[in-house]
Amino acid sequence: MVVAMRLSTVILPIHRWSEGRKVWQRAEELGFHAAYTYDHLAWRTFRDGPWFGAVPTLTAAAAATDRIRLGTLVTSPNFRHPVTLAKDLITLDDVSDGRITLGIGAGGDGFDATTLRRSDEEPWTPRERADHFEEFVPLLDQLLREPSVSYEGTFYSANEARNIPGCVQRPRLPFAVAATGPRGMRLAARYGQAWVTTGDPKLYGTGTPEQSAEAIRGQVTRVSAACESIGRDAAELDKILLTGFTPGDPLQSLDAFVDFAGTHFALGITEIVIHDPIPDSDFAADEKVFERIATEALDQLRR
Repeated sequence: MVVAMRLSTVILPIHRWSEGRKVWQRAEELGFHAAYTYDHLAWRTFRDGPWFGAVPTLTAAAAATDRIRLGTLVTSPNFRHPVTLAKDLITLDDVSDGRITLGIGAGGDGFDATTLRRSDEEPWTPRERADHFEEFVPLLDQLLREPSVSYEGTFYSANEARNIPGCVQRPRLPFAVAATGPRGMRLAARYGQAWVTTGDPKLYGTGTPEQSAEAIRGQVTRVSAACESIGRDAAELDKILLTGFTPGDPLQSLDAFVDFAGTHFALGITEIVIHDPIPDSDFAADEKVFERIATEALDQLRR
């Protein structure tokens, strides 16, 4: 059994705050390790419905909770700049009294990739997204650690960017780096306090749970090798699985989730993240089952 077994949730930013406050407070009351939210301008089937900003949502959540960790899953360079993001994160870390984790990834090809671009402008290719990410992460790391940063890169610049007083968490708030390719895994190994996966997307529609588990085993092996290649103990890197994108339905019952979680903890995953249920969506689930998973699953696994 792995040393760390954590269970967290992700709350999509779809709720007006009069209702959203209760959802975030319930996550804390249920005992989740962390509550994350998506950082997108719009997302998939939710595009034509309510969708609020991640940073203001997390700020409000920080003021409405006391203990639970908070963060993004994930922020990307698609519409963020390291300088302005660093200022927001330092503020969030202060408001939350050091409870923020930044989930960060290279981004995808959805609405975030096109919203800020002209109609005749092509979105970044996967290689271009990886190129931006490779510069974005080290610069953001520097901005969050140092009071003043000047930098001239291929994609980003900072001219005496001031970040005083810095993060509450020292030397900076933790990064959870989402990556499945070698370049992203190297960034996770060097800069991450955690690594994030959603599994192998090619298996979601047609694969089996067994094939998915084997793919995740391979990912854990590769990110561990990336750590070892720079002399880092791979056990220092938390390994987070965001569920909802692998074959099967682990939220159909408490027993189904315990089986799913046990399999993945045995693979080296240290934190599993489940979606707060959303009726009539891909994340629909029985509320009572969700609450039982939150309050009973880890105890069953530890026994």
